[in-house]
Amino acid sequence: MSLVSLRHLTKTYQRGPEKVDVLKGIDLDIPEGDFVALMGPSGSGKTTLLNLIGGLDSPSAGEINIKGQRIDRMSGGQLAQWRADNVGFVFQFYNLMPTLSAQKNVELPLLLTRLSGAERRRRAEIALKLVGLADRGKHRPAELSGGQQQRVSIARAIVSDPTLLICDEPTGDLDRQSAEDILGLLQSLNRDHGKTLIMVTHDPKAAEYAQHTLHLDKGTLVENAEASA
Repeated sequence: MSLVSLRHLTKTYQRGPEKVDVLKGIDLDIPEGDFVALMGPSGSGKTTLLNLIGGLDSPSAGEINIKGQRIDRMSGGQLAQWRADNVGFVFQFYNLMPTLSAQKNVELPLLLTRLSGAERRRRAEIALKLVGLADRGKHRPAELSGGQQQRVSIARAIVSDPTLLICDEPTGDLDRQSAEDILGLLQSLNRDHGKTLIMVTHDPKAAEYAQHTLHLDKGTLVENAEASA
């Protein structure tokens, strides 16, 4: 059974009198445990598709089925709870709170739960250890390198043990070595910890870390190619 199943997925925006078709009837199945790189030119609909799968946006038409749940039918409140329970997000810009320590940043998603403060700290420590930053928990973002900040954001994304990791250009703001370190970490989360990853990237070298590469062009899937990794 597919973890992600999309049927006839369409997204249209109204810009003044003009309708812009961003996604045009996308059909897609992603098995649990897959690592998919999503590529395509700017404006092809990659981030829109990612936002729809992650429950950050709603389709104009079509079905979004994640782990047996039709999220396109959920209310705003239901979607918020679903995201908290099922999805971790990693963005190009780390979106860390500058006044909080790395550990407190990682704990943020757990504030929506009923976990005790001690349990939140314990889970944050485990997540930081998993991304190789066990000794940086007390550091604030300004005291960390770009690669370390992205590792903190990945720890924050996995601290609630989500089923699905959504990554939008996760290495776009990093130098090559830091990018490769982050991609290796994402690959490890997929291979060693069973996380399903969907990653938007413009970088063919980044796509090589995925199991599969999908190509979007003008709102349509045009190719399904095997990555070399």
